[in-house]
Amino acid sequence: MKTGIFYGSTTGTTEGVASTIAEKLGVAAADVQDVSKLNSDNVAGYDFLILGSSTWGDGELQDDWYSAIETLKSCDLSGKKVALFGCGDSVSYCDTFCDAIGILYSELSDKCEIVGAVSTDGYTFDNSKAVVDGKFVGLAIDENNEDFKTEERISNWVKELPA
Repeated sequence: MKTGIFYGSTTGTTEGVASTIAEKLGVAAADVQDVSKLNSDNVAGYDFLILGSSTWGDGELQDDWYSAIETLKSCDLSGKKVALFGCGDSVSYCDTFCDAIGILYSELSDKCEIVGAVSTDGYTFDNSKAVVDGKFVGLAIDENNEDFKTEERISNWVKELPA
């Protein structure tokens, strides 16, 4: 299964998480790309997409995702598996923690199979669009307040992925 990782990162945090995920899955650096480079041709080349976004402002996608989500929605994603990860701040933005992956989920869940849900156990936050049926729709990372948990969270998550 050919895996592509696309991330939106303004400060470099989500890019770093994408690199760690790629390393743990054995995904080549060439298959880890800034989402601003996403197009229908490179999406077609992958069976499994791992999509990452930081959450900005009042629970918004990272800027590069706004055009990329439209590109993804125009692609044929049938038969593809998609996993989501995101970075957020569970202390300063406890009411919109990792909302960006919830937005990606709501935009794409009717077009493909989303995999990689994560229990909310061990997280402290008030609300998140990323929680569906009591679980995060993907991997939620808080590098601002819980960076000491990142390595273990990524390791546990990648074990559950089909890649």
